[in-house]
Amino acid sequence: MSIKLRLTAWYSGILAVMLLALSAAIYGFVYYNTYGDLKDRLIKQASQVEPKAGLNYDGTWQQILRGPAGQSLFAQLYIYDLQQMIPSPNMTEIQLEFKVPAKDVVKNQQGFLQASYNGNPFLIYQQAVDVTTLNGNLPAVLQVAVYTGEQVTMLNRLQNILLVGSFATLIAAFTFGLFLARKSMSPIGMVIEAANGIQTGNDLSSRIEYNGPPDEIGRLIETVNNMLGRMEGAYRELEESYATQRRFVSDASHELRTPLTTIRGNIDLLQKIWEMEPGESRMTEAEIRQLSVESVKDIADESKRMSRLVGDMLSLARADTGRTFDKEPVALEPMMTEVARRASFLPRQAEWSVGNMGHLNGKYVVGNKDYLQQMLFIFIDNAFKYTPSGVVTLDSVFYQNQVGIRITDTGIGMDKDEVPHIFERFYRADESRGITEGIGLGLSIAKWIIDEHGGSVEVVTRQGEGTTFVIWLPLLFAPPLE
Repeated sequence: MSIKLRLTAWYSGILAVMLLALSAAIYGFVYYNTYGDLKDRLIKQASQVEPKAGLNYDGTWQQILRGPAGQSLFAQLYIYDLQQMIPSPNMTEIQLEFKVPAKDVVKNQQGFLQASYNGNPFLIYQQAVDVTTLNGNLPAVLQVAVYTGEQVTMLNRLQNILLVGSFATLIAAFTFGLFLARKSMSPIGMVIEAANGIQTGNDLSSRIEYNGPPDEIGRLIETVNNMLGRMEGAYRELEESYATQRRFVSDASHELRTPLTTIRGNIDLLQKIWEMEPGESRMTEAEIRQLSVESVKDIADESKRMSRLVGDMLSLARADTGRTFDKEPVALEPMMTEVARRASFLPRQAEWSVGNMGHLNGKYVVGNKDYLQQMLFIFIDNAFKYTPSGVVTLDSVFYQNQVGIRITDTGIGMDKDEVPHIFERFYRADESRGITEGIGLGLSIAKWIIDEHGGSVEVVTRQGEGTTFVIWLPLLFAPPLE
């Protein structure tokens, strides 16, 4: 059974119980007030009867039932020892006689009772009395009654009205309750349809439209929509992660294939030369030696390239797994001075210019010195590779609570549309592909190191005019005592 049917059944059941209780209360109130007046009249009439009896001159019993009985009140007196019935005149006229209880139980049956004679309903009040006769006091039963046909008809009509009205009200309530339940539960149907749509397809962009009040249903739909939004974002990130992973594997395979091909080719060449018999080769010993040295050099160079690639991939793998490194206060001036000195020995064609590092004296950052140096060498090495002629400059600036390490070159630059992608793995600007060496992992590693230090990087570039990188790192305000 659906929720709307259960809700309707519960509410209808509660309404049925309430209607039954209300109908019983109304019927009881009317019944009590209707028969209460009649009972008072019967008690009053019974109290006015004089229980005396005697014989008339013609041998009949004298009338002893006196008082304002009226046409609607009936009375009779039955004397047990004499077995004599003395009715009121109106009972004699219609030949009406009430059933008399036995002598031994009359005292236990005193009070009111309802009876029907000849199809006419009566309310009877009976009580045990002693009748004064010539023979002394004799036990008798006095019965005073009133005709209740009008009251019974009225109460039957009231009962029918209450039953029919309650039944009609219950049907109407069930019908409208089911309608309202369906209307109120229809938004949940939309939630189910949306969930089924997501289950059977991959469209997480669907949302549930709801224009109702912000009640429980509204909050439920809002929660579901928010959940769908988070699921859509997570699914999109997962797709991007899978795409990045596939691209990473593809690019890594491509980058590894080149040095492996070179190494394999040189090894095959060396194997072929060294397996030749003396006099079989047309090359002299010096030429064979020169060729072997060149092949070994190529193998060594490609091995170094593969080592760098594997090292870079290992660093990125550590970044992907959330691994970090130890940090401590690092003095900026000694570190920058050492980086500037060692950078002057890197292969380059451009001039190397270092700004004044004196203003870094006494300034500290929280980080790892080795990783910070690795990050700076990545930017400096890139600047040298993409500046065939010109100047590469290293200096620093301060802004608010940060230090900015600035590396500027006058090289080939790049298009502004390529800037958002330069920190992606294996990405290299189109202008640089095939011109400079590299596998496109350096800037990804540098960006990870910057993020781990809570910093940021700013890029300013123009194609054909050069590029400027500014690495912003937060300063340590309380440097350690030396």
